[in-house]
Amino acid sequence: MAMKLSVHLTFCGECEVAFLFYAQCLGGRIVTMLPYGQSPLASQVPEEWHGKILHASMVTGDLELAGADVAPGDFERPQGFFTLLEIPAVAEAERIFQALAEGGIVRLVLQKTFWAERFGVLVDRFGIPWEINCPGDQAS
Repeated sequence: MAMKLSVHLTFCGECEVAFLFYAQCLGGRIVTMLPYGQSPLASQVPEEWHGKILHASMVTGDLELAGADVAPGDFERPQGFFTLLEIPAVAEAERIFQALAEGGIVRLVLQKTFWAERFGVLVDRFGIPWEINCPGDQAS
Protein backbone atom coordinates (compact mmCIF):
# COMPACT_ATOMS: atom_id res chain seq x y z
CA MET A 1 0.00 0.00 0.00
CA ALA A 2 1.46 3.35 -1.08
CA MET A 3 1.65 6.29 1.29
CA LYS A 4 -0.08 9.53 0.41
CA LEU A 5 0.94 12.95 1.64
CA SER A 6 -1.53 15.81 1.78
CA VAL A 7 -1.63 19.25 3.34
CA HIS A 8 -3.91 20.17 6.27
CA LEU A 9 -4.20 23.91 6.88
CA THR A 10 -5.59 25.56 10.00
CA PHE A 11 -7.49 28.84 10.20
CA CYS A 12 -8.90 31.08 12.90
CA GLY A 13 -12.48 31.22 11.63
CA GLU A 14 -11.83 31.75 7.89
CA CYS A 15 -11.65 28.14 6.67
CA GLU A 16 -14.85 28.19 4.63
CA VAL A 17 -14.00 31.46 2.88
CA ALA A 18 -10.44 30.29 2.24
CA PHE A 19 -11.52 26.94 0.78
CA LEU A 20 -14.12 28.51 -1.47
CA PHE A 21 -11.39 30.85 -2.73
CA TYR A 22 -8.85 28.01 -3.17
CA ALA A 23 -11.39 25.91 -5.10
CA GLN A 24 -12.08 28.82 -7.45
CA CYS A 25 -8.41 29.83 -7.78
CA LEU A 26 -6.99 26.32 -8.21
CA GLY A 27 -9.88 24.86 -10.18
CA GLY A 28 -10.70 22.48 -7.36
CA ARG A 29 -13.80 20.76 -6.08
CA ILE A 30 -14.93 20.99 -2.45
CA VAL A 31 -15.49 17.45 -1.17
CA THR A 32 -16.25 18.19 2.49
CA MET A 33 -17.31 21.32 4.37
CA LEU A 34 -18.43 20.14 7.83
CA PRO A 35 -19.34 22.87 10.34
CA TYR A 36 -18.89 22.22 14.06
CA GLY A 37 -22.63 22.72 14.54
CA GLN A 38 -23.45 19.76 12.30
CA SER A 39 -20.95 17.43 13.97
CA PRO A 40 -20.93 15.34 17.18
CA LEU A 41 -18.88 18.20 18.70
CA ALA A 42 -21.75 20.72 18.41
CA SER A 43 -22.52 20.63 22.14
CA GLN A 44 -18.83 21.12 23.02
CA VAL A 45 -18.25 24.38 21.15
CA PRO A 46 -19.73 27.83 21.76
CA GLU A 47 -22.81 28.72 19.70
CA GLU A 48 -20.80 31.31 17.72
CA TRP A 49 -18.53 28.49 16.48
CA HIS A 50 -21.32 26.29 15.12
CA GLY A 51 -20.81 27.79 11.65
CA LYS A 52 -17.01 27.43 11.77
CA ILE A 53 -15.48 24.47 9.96
CA LEU A 54 -14.44 21.29 11.73
CA HIS A 55 -13.22 19.66 8.51
CA ALA A 56 -12.92 20.83 4.92
CA SER A 57 -11.40 19.03 1.97
CA MET A 58 -10.82 19.96 -1.63
CA VAL A 59 -9.35 18.09 -4.58
CA THR A 60 -7.81 19.38 -7.76
CA GLY A 61 -6.01 16.91 -9.98
CA ASP A 62 -3.84 14.76 -7.70
CA LEU A 63 -3.75 17.42 -4.99
CA GLU A 64 -5.82 17.03 -1.85
CA LEU A 65 -6.06 19.97 0.51
CA ALA A 66 -7.66 19.70 3.95
CA GLY A 67 -8.38 22.35 6.55
CA ALA A 68 -10.18 23.34 9.71
CA ASP A 69 -10.92 26.28 11.97
CA VAL A 70 -9.27 26.08 15.37
CA ALA A 71 -10.31 28.07 18.42
CA PRO A 72 -8.69 31.50 18.63
CA GLY A 73 -6.80 30.53 21.80
CA ASP A 74 -5.37 27.46 20.07
CA PHE A 75 -4.60 29.03 16.69
CA GLU A 76 -0.98 29.62 15.68
CA ARG A 77 0.07 31.37 12.48
CA PRO A 78 1.69 28.90 10.07
CA GLN A 79 5.47 29.08 10.09
CA GLY A 80 8.43 26.92 9.19
CA PHE A 81 6.94 25.57 5.94
CA PHE A 82 5.54 26.58 2.57
CA THR A 83 2.75 24.94 0.61
CA LEU A 84 4.61 24.20 -2.63
CA LEU A 85 2.44 24.22 -5.71
CA GLU A 86 4.06 23.06 -8.95
CA ILE A 87 2.27 24.34 -12.04
CA PRO A 88 3.39 23.24 -15.52
CA ALA A 89 2.19 26.25 -17.58
CA VAL A 90 3.68 29.73 -17.16
CA ALA A 91 0.39 31.57 -17.78
CA GLU A 92 -1.40 29.43 -15.19
CA ALA A 93 1.43 29.93 -12.67
CA GLU A 94 1.20 33.70 -13.17
CA ARG A 95 -2.61 33.68 -12.79
CA ILE A 96 -2.55 31.60 -9.61
CA PHE A 97 0.32 33.59 -8.09
CA GLN A 98 -1.54 36.87 -8.68
CA ALA A 99 -4.78 35.48 -7.24
CA LEU A 100 -3.08 34.11 -4.11
CA ALA A 101 -1.05 37.31 -3.68
CA GLU A 102 -4.12 39.58 -3.69
CA GLY A 103 -4.48 40.95 -0.16
CA GLY A 104 -1.42 38.97 0.96
CA ILE A 105 2.31 39.58 1.15
CA VAL A 106 4.66 38.80 -1.73
CA ARG A 107 8.00 37.59 -0.36
CA LEU A 108 9.60 36.87 -3.75
CA VAL A 109 8.07 38.13 -6.98
CA LEU A 110 7.21 35.40 -9.46
CA GLN A 111 10.23 35.31 -11.78
CA LYS A 112 12.48 33.19 -13.96
CA THR A 113 15.20 31.40 -12.01
CA PHE A 114 18.05 29.03 -12.91
CA TRP A 115 15.82 26.06 -11.99
CA ALA A 116 12.42 27.20 -13.23
CA GLU A 117 10.60 29.29 -15.79
CA ARG A 118 8.80 30.90 -12.85
CA PHE A 119 9.20 30.75 -9.07
CA GLY A 120 7.68 33.00 -6.42
CA VAL A 121 6.91 33.08 -2.71
CA LEU A 122 3.97 34.67 -0.92
CA VAL A 123 1.75 34.56 2.13
CA ASP A 124 -1.90 34.74 1.11
CA ARG A 125 -4.57 36.88 2.79
CA PHE A 126 -5.44 33.95 5.07
CA GLY A 127 -1.86 33.72 6.37
CA ILE A 128 -0.94 30.58 4.40
CA PRO A 129 2.61 30.55 2.98
CA TRP A 130 2.94 29.40 -0.66
CA GLU A 131 5.77 28.72 -3.08
CA ILE A 132 4.71 28.65 -6.73
CA ASN A 133 7.06 26.73 -9.02
CA CYS A 134 6.70 26.39 -12.79
CA PRO A 135 9.56 24.23 -14.08
CA GLY A 136 8.75 24.78 -17.77
CA ASP A 137 11.60 23.84 -20.10
CA GLN A 138 14.15 24.18 -17.28
CA ALA A 139 13.12 20.78 -15.87
CA SER A 140 14.34 18.88 -18.93
